[in-house]
Amino acid sequence: MRRVVFLRHGSHDRLGHILCGRMPGVSLSESGHAEARVLADILAQRFAGEGGLRLLSSPQARTRETAAALADRLGLAIEIMPELDEIAFGEWTGRSFSELAGDPAWDTWNATRASARPPGGESMGEVQARIGRLLDRLAREEGPPVLLVSHGDPIRAALLGLLGLSLDAYDRIVVAPASCSEAELWPGGGRVVSLNERFTG
Repeated sequence: MRRVVFLRHGSHDRLGHILCGRMPGVSLSESGHAEARVLADILAQRFAGEGGLRLLSSPQARTRETAAALADRLGLAIEIMPELDEIAFGEWTGRSFSELAGDPAWDTWNATRASARPPGGESMGEVQARIGRLLDRLAREEGPPVLLVSHGDPIRAALLGLLGLSLDAYDRIVVAPASCSEAELWPGGGRVVSLNERFTG
């Protein structure tokens, strides 16, 4: 089995207010940097003596900054993986949640993630497929644990796939900022070992 750890990026100032998606310039807040350092310390203890760890990150600034704290603490190089990127939200990118509230397309997206799509954007199924391809590659390789720094919805999509649940169940899984969820993979399958672990300094 291949052990993988899903890590959501730390907090940023737009969190909970703006649908950032892939908009540029979204960096960790001061508290987000602190969360990343705590996460790095915990993982350094958890994987002490474990050689050959890999650290993979979404290309977004907030994930790369979170990964940088891990890289510094664990002595790892960061590998950028497009498969871990945030959902492409199309026309919704950069809009506030209050602005989106009441939009029929937004309501449909949140009620039927398995079939809906943001206007001009990417479906949750496409997100699950791309991250699934990465997990399939990792499952086929023998090797040490892999740390995957990504975003809330892509992590949810990956975990729902491993659990065999519909994407419509996305809101039954909490993936908080700077949280840690772990899985074990094998060719053709896998299992969730832990979900949404949070750590404080």
